[in-house]
Amino acid sequence: MSLFERYLSIWVVLCIVVGIALGSVFPNVFAAIAAVEIARVNLVVAVLIWLMIVPMLLEVDFGALGAVKQHWKGIGVTLFINWAIKPFSMLALGTVFLARIFAPLLPPGEIPSYIAGLILLAAAPCTAMVFVWSNLCDGEPNFTLSQGALNDLIMVVAFAPLVGLLLGMAAITVPWKTLLLSVLLYIVVPVLVAQAIRRSVLTRHGPPGLDGLLALLAPMSLTALLVTLVLLFGFQGGAILARPLVIALIAVPILFQVYLNAGLAYG
Repeated sequence: MSLFERYLSIWVVLCIVVGIALGSVFPNVFAAIAAVEIARVNLVVAVLIWLMIVPMLLEVDFGALGAVKQHWKGIGVTLFINWAIKPFSMLALGTVFLARIFAPLLPPGEIPSYIAGLILLAAAPCTAMVFVWSNLCDGEPNFTLSQGALNDLIMVVAFAPLVGLLLGMAAITVPWKTLLLSVLLYIVVPVLVAQAIRRSVLTRHGPPGLDGLLALLAPMSLTALLVTLVLLFGFQGGAILARPLVIALIAVPILFQVYLNAGLAYG
């Protein structure tokens, strides 16, 4: 593990702070970047996410789905938490905390959007970060590959319908155009591109060639992650500084769910 990877958490925190600071100092610059969007999907962020996740998705071997049965207990727990618990529990926690307990402290007209954001967060298992953390902790590669492949396959077909269902249950208008475009840009396209590159490299250069490519692209992937954080927090820098209480209150159901998921998975 490189020095950079060892202290990744520190770089993440620094990028969050830098993003908030830059967003406050140069709001017009970030507003211009934020305006580069289609159906409320930011194209600059989309490109950065491609740069972040495509190198990691190169590790996904859909042929590893055949090994799922070898890790059926762990993968079963993961799928149960990701798709049966996380999205629905976040809807419940968001409703209880934001629409009930904290409602007097939040802008009434914005509560539905906060709950919608929590639902989107909970319904999207991040395969890319699974590979990051698995690599950092020297995880079992075959388990990671089979789990990542299966989760990606499910996410391609299940994310949009599941989010639409949950938003509907929360009486929030479902932005289908944005939702479907997000699935296309953030899930389908990266998966297809990564698999095409993977197949081409393996055909021409074999596993050593793929390993070399992964090593070459690894710094780009982490750099894109950090730049994405700077941008995302820069977009909201002014809002974060203006409404620290709102941010803290929104974090409460997220924190509760983290402990809930961990308790169910490892308890």
